Amino acid sequence: MKNHIIKVFILILSLSVLAACGSNSSNGKQSANEKVKGELTVYTAIEEELIPEYLKSFEEQYPNVELNIVRDSTGVVTAKLLAEGENTKADVVWGLAASSLLALEGKDLLKGYTPKGSEKVLPEYKDSEQPEKWVGNTAFMTGVVVNTTELKKRNLPNPKSYEDLSKPEYKGLIVMPHPASSGTGYLTVNAWVQMMGEEKAWEYMSDLHENIAAYTHSGSKPAKQAASGEYPIGISLVYSGVTQKQTGAPVEVIMPEEGLGWDVEANGLINKENMKNEEAAKAFLDWAVSEDVMKKYYDANGFSTMENDFEKPEGFPETVEDKMYKENDLKWAAKNRDSILEKWESEFGGKAEPKE
Repeated sequence: MKNHIIKVFILILSLSVLAACGSNSSNGKQSANEKVKGELTVYTAIEEELIPEYLKSFEEQYPNVELNIVRDSTGVVTAKLLAEGENTKADVVWGLAASSLLALEGKDLLKGYTPKGSEKVLPEYKDSEQPEKWVGNTAFMTGVVVNTTELKKRNLPNPKSYEDLSKPEYKGLIVMPHPASSGTGYLTVNAWVQMMGEEKAWEYMSDLHENIAAYTHSGSKPAKQAASGEYPIGISLVYSGVTQKQTGAPVEVIMPEEGLGWDVEANGLINKENMKNEEAAKAFLDWAVSEDVMKKYYDANGFSTMENDFEKPEGFPETVEDKMYKENDLKWAAKNRDSILEKWESEFGGKAEPKE
């Protein structure tokens, strides 16, 4: 009996020690995170409605870091960073097009940093040099969002390709993002140039321009306009089209036969003197590629830059990865960004709508 009591006592003591160790380990991690303090300014082009959902876990893990989120469309954020240069208020760039980050790298505005866990990100979605100047979270790609009800009223078929969009029967029925303000707009124009070759691409855009009702400030707006029936066809983010369909809008997201233009939503550390909050900035970049946040990116976009077995979000096209244009060259897109935008603006800029 005495031996039995001793054994029970030892078992209870062992369990107590293990529990204490686990608690100390958890508290130790929490304590380490709580030591990270300061104010952090983050420039981002992530869709506005997604930002609060993504940031929940950062705010829980780093309660003593105050975040100032500066959000706009990709082209606006890129132009802002290039104009501000080393005097920018940004500490971190989060979810900006990789082609934009490559343009910033060319101006020496990014500082190399390899976030914890970034080894899980596939090579084609991060900087090839180490420490990395940019690391990707997810990809965003262009589809064609069509209001099937409105097209049926006009006895028009759903377009199946980019070439279809230039047919005269769609005149005045199409909206697409302005490539200078919208990353979606630029990746679309860039994809056409890379897919078709420069001469044919500019001829195609000239034909398409005849059918365009307006060029929008944001990449998601054409999907919303198609969903409301304001314009039956929107060249827009696949994500935005899927979101509209999930709300019950009578839309379909078309995967053009030629392939999907795409870019990577990526993160980087700003290179500037007297960085006051570098520890907090690096903590943010570590968090931004952690597996739980990567799962949130996937749930929103149906794509992750890391190998995964995540379940495909409801309503997201199964073929999207197969349709992404395989020869897409992000470095080429960054190098030629200014010349493409200058030519596009001179040719087609007259239909741009006012900034919302």
